[in-house]
Amino acid sequence: MTWWTRARRRAAARRACAAERTGPPPSGFALLPWLLMGLGSFSNLLQGKAGNPWVGGLGLFAFNSLYIYVTFRAFDRAKRQAPSTRLALLLMGLLTTGLALGYGGNWLLFFPLLGLATGATLRGRHMGRVGVLLAAYAAALAWVREGWTEAPNIGYATFLSCMVTAAILGLSEAVRELRAAREELARRAVEKERLRFSRDLHDLLGHTLSVIVVKSEAARRLAGRDLDAALAQIGDIESVGRQALTEIREAVTGYREGSLSTELTRARSALAAASVEPVVRQSGAPLAPQTEALLGWVVREAVTNVVRHSRATRCEITVESAGERVRLTVTDDGTGVPAEGAGTGGTGLRGLTERLAAAGGSLTAGPAPQGGFTVTAELPVGPEDQGAEGAVPVAVES
Repeated sequence: MTWWTRARRRAAARRACAAERTGPPPSGFALLPWLLMGLGSFSNLLQGKAGNPWVGGLGLFAFNSLYIYVTFRAFDRAKRQAPSTRLALLLMGLLTTGLALGYGGNWLLFFPLLGLATGATLRGRHMGRVGVLLAAYAAALAWVREGWTEAPNIGYATFLSCMVTAAILGLSEAVRELRAAREELARRAVEKERLRFSRDLHDLLGHTLSVIVVKSEAARRLAGRDLDAALAQIGDIESVGRQALTEIREAVTGYREGSLSTELTRARSALAAASVEPVVRQSGAPLAPQTEALLGWVVREAVTNVVRHSRATRCEITVESAGERVRLTVTDDGTGVPAEGAGTGGTGLRGLTERLAAAGGSLTAGPAPQGGFTVTAELPVGPEDQGAEGAVPVAVES
């Protein structure tokens, strides 16, 4: 497997994780219930109060078809801005005008539906003017057909449905774009940190190994004629090796104090490699680095136990930050048998339990009621957890 293939798989996994956290995008199904406003017109057709019922029925069918066509295309930017969508919206406006003038009464309620479709389709800085003009037009036709008693209601309902729909859908789209931008920035930050670490590690090992090779060659050449000099070179090799080991440990320690998102990505990769379906959900405000480090170690320990001991086919990891506490839950559908060594002192889940308790949190683990095994960790969210002693990552044995 090439590095390019691995990179593409990691990118796909990150996109899947982002989709799980933000939820499915809205669609035209969210606007379908508003078609119930046309039940009054349908009732008029059944009661014979709509003049020619065939013309009214055909108009009602055409309006509903255009409404569904326009609203479902309104949630895709390219389709929303396509000329076919704008033409369908124009035809919808002409049809609404004809039905309102021809029948009046309940048929005037098609104007708020027209406003809703207009707000969903025509979003932008000129939406206020469009809403006012459409409301004035609807009020004028209502006045012509029913008089001033209905004109204010129809105009206000049309304006409200137009502006509220445009505001809600515009805000929803902006939030999703901001989330996507945040995910992209986080991805670039992780890639930058990985590049920095690999470059630093390369420079460190390259220099150290070059020194070791040179001194080893010198010791080999001196071994036959000057044993003391050869031993001095071997002593230098030992010193260089010990110093390099210390520097590598420091570099790795700094690198492994990463973010929770990094551990979630690694967990997803490990579960997929073990033929366990990973499901990751994350919501809430950003966490303090020490809190993320602790939760990252809980994820690593719990996922390791799932891979090694659970014989599960599915594992769900949920991170919820609400109020003053953050909760991490790892649940699998395996045998429900606790991991080997998880209860030994100082290692496994018991060691993490002590660390979380020192940070003001808690960790519980045991068989789930519906089967499988569940690990739940809770920590406080706030400035107080930044100085907690338990926020320092520790080595975890599984």
